[in-house]
Amino acid sequence: MTSAPLTLLCLPNAGGSAAMYHRWKRLLPDWLTVLPMELPGRGHLGSQPLVSDYDAMVTQLASDYLALPPGRYALFGHSMGGLLAHGLAQRLSQSVAGRAPCALLVSASAAPTCRNPVIGDLHDGALIAEMRKQGGTPEEAFASEELMQMVLPVMRADYQVCASFQHDARRQPLALPLHVFAGRSDHNTPQQMAAWRHETQASFSLHWFDGGHFYLRDAPQEARLMHAIERLLHTNRIERTSPAIALAGQEMV
Repeated sequence: MTSAPLTLLCLPNAGGSAAMYHRWKRLLPDWLTVLPMELPGRGHLGSQPLVSDYDAMVTQLASDYLALPPGRYALFGHSMGGLLAHGLAQRLSQSVAGRAPCALLVSASAAPTCRNPVIGDLHDGALIAEMRKQGGTPEEAFASEELMQMVLPVMRADYQVCASFQHDARRQPLALPLHVFAGRSDHNTPQQMAAWRHETQASFSLHWFDGGHFYLRDAPQEARLMHAIERLLHTNRIERTSPAIALAGQEMV
């Protein structure tokens, strides 16, 4: 069966940019178009002011999304990007008829109902310590004062975005498939990841990978993730509201 075209909009982690997803364009099949979404203050949007408020960021992303040509879209977000992708899916599903994404994919991000507290106004030393804790940043990068002067303001604004997030218990769960990906050695617990199942009325799955918060930067794990994304979106483009739910912690990949 020939797969219908679908676009995967990808949102980066805190301190990251759309560039982290460029290589996916050659790793995923032709029917799945990878479209990285850049956040203000980085990449080709580097001239725009940084955004430090969660609701303001989601509003900006919704505006960018609605400026795209109509079509079938899925959302993917890693870490902070997963939290933003969820907020974007909620905004589009509840306020814009006919423009909701067909699926939400979240990586290395705790569920909205059980996130750990985030301190938004960290000094440079604390931000660097957090970056080292998360992993994913080459150690030699920390030795470059020039690079740190560019990275730290972005990281601080993104931490403020996460700190400003407030879960709204009045919102209804999404009516679209939700697929979650997690590293077995990440600081997010299995319970925090499994709690995503309460954010959808449709199908849910939880997939575990070897590695930590940035498991997807390991080539073998990235390949497994690509396979999982291709398989899940190939199915979900047809079945938008399947009631099947995977058990928490079940190995799906």
